Amino acid sequence: MNDIITIGEAMIVFDPNTTGPMNFVHQFERKVGGAELNFAIGCSRLGLQSSWMSALGNDPFGRNIYNFARGEGIDVSKVKFVNQYPTSLNFKEINENGNVNTYYYRDKSPILTLSTDDIDEVYIKEAKILHITGVFAAISPEIVMPIIKKALKLAKKHNTLVSFDPNIRLKMWSKSEAKEYLLEILPYVDILLAGEDELSIMFDTENHDKMIEKCLQYNINDIIIKRGESGSIGYRAGEKIFASPIKVGKVVDTVGAGDGFNAGYIYSYLKGWSLEKSLNFANTIGAMVVEVKGDNEGLPYLANVEVRLGEKEWIER
Repeated sequence: MNDIITIGEAMIVFDPNTTGPMNFVHQFERKVGGAELNFAIGCSRLGLQSSWMSALGNDPFGRNIYNFARGEGIDVSKVKFVNQYPTSLNFKEINENGNVNTYYYRDKSPILTLSTDDIDEVYIKEAKILHITGVFAAISPEIVMPIIKKALKLAKKHNTLVSFDPNIRLKMWSKSEAKEYLLEILPYVDILLAGEDELSIMFDTENHDKMIEKCLQYNINDIIIKRGESGSIGYRAGEKIFASPIKVGKVVDTVGAGDGFNAGYIYSYLKGWSLEKSLNFANTIGAMVVEVKGDNEGLPYLANVEVRLGEKEWIER
């Protein structure tokens, strides 16, 4: 049985060798990224059994992503290769403060070849948690939403928990489009892992209590509000926790921090930890990710997190 399964696109990421505006960067390093794959990697490094469903171009870039994911211990049995759909690309522009601008080349994404027929009921049934993000939906809502909804309905049928990160990318769709489609997912969600800016778009409010009230109308069990350098807020069974941010040495690259937070929270949830402990653990991973350049290079192994938390003094090598 898989602890988590997720569905979404992965891309070849070109990381700049220098910071600053894209038009002055002349060299890039090829890496691998994608919100759902980053999440699966984060979970796998913490010791969870992760599975990722996707479609890749039948090209060298697609093979590179496939082998990379498999090397991270992720179940890739539901990843297929398709012809005439090139593997998607993402070029990053990194500023001196670590903030990132992204330039996507994913109009003819291989993942658009997926259909509801690719959703395996047994695959969903045998997982503990199905993780969905808004990035997948944004690629092409008309094509992707039926796939997502079938997976969600099967999850509910078989008591597989659903975690959801809206992960709104305004370069991919408008605020109104994001709100329209993502609200359709909320009735299926058990664990919501959302940035405060995303909930502001979805619920037209910047008040955290009102955000929580809105979420409770959808019977969401765990409501987690990610606040970046301001920490996080969690709500579960009437308990509301403000979790302080974790001190960061130096912010190098902010990409992947939210995915790392999600992985940390899901790990904590499956371990049955308290809300406060779970938020602190997830915040710690988010802080560790931004200290490393790359979409998933900073996602830590469990032992690394334990050292950061002061629970271990050394790491076995």
